[in-house]
Amino acid sequence: MWRDNEIALIGASLGLLIGAGSTAWGQGVAPPVEAPVQAVASDAAADSLLVELRTVIPGLRIDVRYATANNFTGAVLPGYAAPRAYLRWEPAIALGRVQRRLAADGLGLLVYDAYRPVRASAGMVSWAARMGRMGLIDSGYVARRSRHNQGVAIDLTLVDARTGVPLEMGTAYDVFTEDAHTANAHGAAAGNRARLVAAMEAEGFRNYTQEWWHFSFEVAAPRPFDRIIGP
Repeated sequence: MWRDNEIALIGASLGLLIGAGSTAWGQGVAPPVEAPVQAVASDAAADSLLVELRTVIPGLRIDVRYATANNFTGAVLPGYAAPRAYLRWEPAIALGRVQRRLAADGLGLLVYDAYRPVRASAGMVSWAARMGRMGLIDSGYVARRSRHNQGVAIDLTLVDARTGVPLEMGTAYDVFTEDAHTANAHGAAAGNRARLVAAMEAEGFRNYTQEWWHFSFEVAAPRPFDRIIGP
């Protein structure tokens, strides 16, 4: 029953996005940047496959760091013209089930990043090169090509559903050390990481073990997108 309702809700939301066209995504809001480093699906494909998470998941909290200077590069990343979070509809439906599962225990989700334009990943690589930190790419912390580009990966944490305060996870988001590896935690942080992984995996997500906050979802024939995230 939940899945029927969810599919109807996602379909309605996608219809709104498609009808809104470039206005929904803020086409032309961001200035031109370097060309994407990989072939991408069309903006029309992005409009038909991606859905804004807050429109389909009640109570979901969003703190999209790459749309602000509050991230490891110290600047807004290319392609983020607004702090909005999108995923393909398949993982979006599954994430809604995670949110409801956690609500029974007084918890919720806080999203740091979801769909990421290809140009944003290129911007991360350019930053690593400028800063002499290409080792971050070799060690798997910064990706030239990311499942975020396909709209099937998400970065998030647990929060108290009433206050919105994040639970203790042992490290901050986007920490490039072994302390951020999912298994490398103790006490309350270890328990909270395990709770997040269990809730996400129960609905089909898989954790990237070097980053406790990063999860991906399998879909058929995923394609990267470079649609600007706009107001």
